[in-house]
Amino acid sequence: MLSKISEFFVGLVARFRSESGQALTEYGLIMALIAVVCMAALGVIGLAISGFLDEIATKLGG
Repeated sequence: MLSKISEFFVGLVARFRSESGQALTEYGLIMALIAVVCMAALGVIGLAISGFLDEIATKLGG
């Protein structure tokens, strides 16, 4: 019985030391960072385009 408990804890420790899921987590964090940067960039670009189109509409008398 003690050997089964010992094997369980050895397996549990080995699972936590495993780095196989670490790369997936890192890729997920990188993708989240890229998504945030893209949203911020699109927000700035959207405001610039909106201002440009408002200026054109004003010049056209709209």
